[in-house]
Amino acid sequence: MPASERIPAGSVTTADPVTLLTHGELTVRGQIREASNAVLYCTVAHEGEEAACVYKPVAGERPLWDFPDGTLAQREVAAYEVSRATGWDLVPPTVLRDGPYGQGMCQLWIEPSGDEALLALVDADEPEEGWKAVGRAQVDEDRTALLVHADDPRLRRLAVLDAVINNGDRKGGHLLAAGGRLYGIDHGVTFNAEDKLRTLLWGWAGEPLTGEAVEVLQALQDALKEGAALAERLAGLITAAETDALRARVDALVRSGRHPEPSGEWPAIPWPPV
Repeated sequence: MPASERIPAGSVTTADPVTLLTHGELTVRGQIREASNAVLYCTVAHEGEEAACVYKPVAGERPLWDFPDGTLAQREVAAYEVSRATGWDLVPPTVLRDGPYGQGMCQLWIEPSGDEALLALVDADEPEEGWKAVGRAQVDEDRTALLVHADDPRLRRLAVLDAVINNGDRKGGHLLAAGGRLYGIDHGVTFNAEDKLRTLLWGWAGEPLTGEAVEVLQALQDALKEGAALAERLAGLITAAETDALRARVDALVRSGRHPEPSGEWPAIPWPPV
């Protein structure tokens, strides 16, 4: 399916989004102030086509103790490349390019529909049908509630992708439902060579992977072999050690045939969770 046909209804462009994001004129329209790093809301225009996008300049990244400085934008692009290779297209089109504040990542803006419940806190010990339990969450000083997420095949695919890319920050606010599609955003803290998986999507932990997921992972094994196109693209975005760790994670998932479980060596749920 052409990339232009995968853009949700309501997008302002019919052009190939990667071409538009890569070659278009980037104009800053505002800043998303809730983000921990510099996130700019922009438009990008090229050959009569225009779309909204997010631009995150490397210069606006805050240093992290467990990731090399100035690498978050590249990791966002790497997450898109791996997502695209799975065929699930769970990450909006994302490129690395120069902009008004230097090099950064540029990602197609996805306007969420806001009419799908994907996460919830419930006063119950077990989830209702159609939901998966994550764990107890502290609501206030005297009350906890059960954190649940939808038993949704789109979320399940995203849980697999997060395990592959070693996503250290899968929060509820990073899930966007639009036009019947589900997208994950904010992938700056991914691809660490050490286990960093932190997510709200633990509902399938320890369960067998779907047949579809196994097939996708097996295809990804081939796509990550040295000299393959995906491996070559990733070589310019993450380190050789991180690519080796990526291959090892995919191999481990194929061998186990199961969704990973929290290791106990790292906080399993990001904070804040939303």
